[in-house]
Amino acid sequence: MMMVMRLIMLVAVMIKMPAASAPGSEVDNKSGPKASLVKQTQDSCYKVPFGATEIPSNIPSRIQCLEVNQTKIRVIPQRALSSLQHLWNLSISGNVALKRIEAFAFSDLPELTKIIITKSKHLSFTHLDAFRNTVILTISSTGLRIFPDFSKIHSTANGFLLDLEENSHIEKVPANAFRGLCTQAFMEIRLTRNGIKEVASDAFNGTKMKKLSLKGNQQLTHINPNAFVGSSELVTLDISQTALSSLPDSILGGLTRLFAESAFHLKELPPLHLFTKLRFANLTYSSHCCAFQNMHRNRSRWHSWCVDPSAKNYPRFYRDCCSNSTSITCTPAPDDFNPCEDIMSGVLLRVLIWIISILALLGNAVVLLVLLGTRSKLTVPRFLMCHLAFADLCMGIYLVVIATVDMLTRGRYYNHAIDWQMGLGCNAAGFFTVFASELSVFTLTAITVERWHTITHALRLDQKLRLRHACIIMTAGWIFSSLAAMLPTVGVSSYGKVSICLPMDVETPVSQVYVVSLLLLNILAFFCVCGCYLSIYLTFRKPSSAPAHADTRVAQRMAILIFTDFICMAPISFFAVSAALKLPLITVSDSKLLLVLFYPINSCSNPFLYAFFTRTFRQDFFLLAARFGLFKTQAQIYRTESSSCQQPAWTSPKSSRIMTCSLANTLSLDGKQES
Repeated sequence: MMMVMRLIMLVAVMIKMPAASAPGSEVDNKSGPKASLVKQTQDSCYKVPFGATEIPSNIPSRIQCLEVNQTKIRVIPQRALSSLQHLWNLSISGNVALKRIEAFAFSDLPELTKIIITKSKHLSFTHLDAFRNTVILTISSTGLRIFPDFSKIHSTANGFLLDLEENSHIEKVPANAFRGLCTQAFMEIRLTRNGIKEVASDAFNGTKMKKLSLKGNQQLTHINPNAFVGSSELVTLDISQTALSSLPDSILGGLTRLFAESAFHLKELPPLHLFTKLRFANLTYSSHCCAFQNMHRNRSRWHSWCVDPSAKNYPRFYRDCCSNSTSITCTPAPDDFNPCEDIMSGVLLRVLIWIISILALLGNAVVLLVLLGTRSKLTVPRFLMCHLAFADLCMGIYLVVIATVDMLTRGRYYNHAIDWQMGLGCNAAGFFTVFASELSVFTLTAITVERWHTITHALRLDQKLRLRHACIIMTAGWIFSSLAAMLPTVGVSSYGKVSICLPMDVETPVSQVYVVSLLLLNILAFFCVCGCYLSIYLTFRKPSSAPAHADTRVAQRMAILIFTDFICMAPISFFAVSAALKLPLITVSDSKLLLVLFYPINSCSNPFLYAFFTRTFRQDFFLLAARFGLFKTQAQIYRTESSSCQQPAWTSPKSSRIMTCSLANTLSLDGKQES
């Protein structure tokens, strides 16, 4: 019986012990440090009740963590937490009514190491006291309108972290903003996603921070060149998602990591020799990574000289060619459309593009000048030739623009790629080349069809193509060419995809259809030209009395016309169609050779084939020059020389003679026979 009674008493004592150690009980308040640690483990933080209007006065003094979340407290007064001598973690979050944190509100808290103040959008004033042991200080998503005063904190902790983020009303980092914050080396300062627009001179004076993040300050446009005076040890800088267009030179030498993702205004890098320790860069534009690749390549080339001790006797050489020869990891990597090279990647291409562009400009300018300056009647062939010369002149302008930009950016294109490819210049150049190309093809087709029509209806004067018909045809050509050139400027493909400003963007189905359609139309026009010339040749050979020498001459002329069209169209179309179908056979670098050698062939050859080599044009040229006192003898010869085709066609008794003269006329500018 006694044994049973003892067992019952032991069970009763064991039941009472957990109750005695519950939070807020008498035993808890009188227990020692071990009991406090047990409580801290069982209940990690003391939480102020939701909706409370003030800090409770009965908070257990030995708590180490306090959460003041989602209350209706308006002001945290002086010494509100002075009794919490063991507090090391303080979180104030989601207090929409909180407006002020008074001076000395957190004073006399010797163990406080972590302070988080967040999601208090009406908090407009805070006074931070001396927190000698503070390691983490976070102030985010508040209504603060001026930069907090950190001068009295004087933390002695190593690895201090300041996190000031998402305070949209803070617009400026003032001078000496962090002086007195920490006496040791900072681990990191985060000033992310605030409303910061400017960083003042001496802003980071007195700091020894290793990492600085200004990420997400989308209105940040300026960092004073002296902002980092008095600062040291910065090795990581993040300016992603800002509007900065430049960086202070003074900090670049110590950086090992640079983050500038989505920093679209940073289009030009600082001088590369300033990045003496950089090892990793995450940038916005792939062209900037080309700069570091080229720098490493150039410095590696001089490695054998750099290891010579005497190299340091030549400071400029050593700085530019020897320092930081280690490879830099950089993203985004250059893609196939934008390789690390200048617009024209070789000396041969640079020479050829200038020669071809000047030929196209001068040749077509002379043709236009002669055709528009002559007193001869404006015929359909002359009218069409004016349009052809203008289209080819536009192609020459495009080539000159590309050659000029290449000359101005040679060796430094990585710093100009974005301004060029995303700017109005590249769009204008692209518009010129597509407009010129399509109008030239359209006009060449119209000229060929007009010649075919004239030959096959030589005896039907009532079916002759009139000038008004040609005007309607060319109006349609201008509208088509303008629309084709305009589409890439409104999002259908893009001129800025490559440095030569051609519509090579086929990422979307609409862009793919656009590019393929243009190429197929050009191929169709080529076959139309071939068919018309074949029909003309067969028609010409029908009369049995046609002279053999005339047959050979006309065949040679047609062969030249078709051959120039073919070598201009075939390589471009073949490789362009394969690329448009996402099966590229050549690189963008190789395509530049096509651009220079084949793409502008028609623009250079058309003035010679359709103008300079014809008797009519030579006559008009000398007659026009004679009006200015030049070539008077040659002009007089053309005035007195009789034409074998002056006799009206309908009075000739032989149809073969009519056909011969008619064909000769169609291979000239108008109804005058060639010599």
